[in-house]
Amino acid sequence: MIDQVRPSELADWFAHDASAQPVLLDVREPWEVQTASVVPQGFTLVAIPMNEIPARISELDPAQRIACLCHHGARSQRVAAFLAQNGFAEVANVAGGIDAWSSQHDPSVPRY
Repeated sequence: MIDQVRPSELADWFAHDASAQPVLLDVREPWEVQTASVVPQGFTLVAIPMNEIPARISELDPAQRIACLCHHGARSQRVAAFLAQNGFAEVANVAGGIDAWSSQHDPSVPRY
């Protein structure tokens, strides 16, 4: 089961394991990241489009907590499940995606 974490809860979810720098994995397309993005605070932001994850999985560290982010949460849920099936133990989906991030957590992030 993949954890579903609201944007407002992400810092607490990341704080459960301080052994490695947590990662927010943005799986949206480059144009989406340019349109609206988050400012990393207490985590590393990594942007890899969903369709590139299988070929670029080696760029991610299974020892890190990774929360996946997309526009509304569907693509990131699929990526989180894929990572979990490939040995990543601490994986979550940002529920509601960047849209929820903007509406619930940081209104300076544009909605699209």
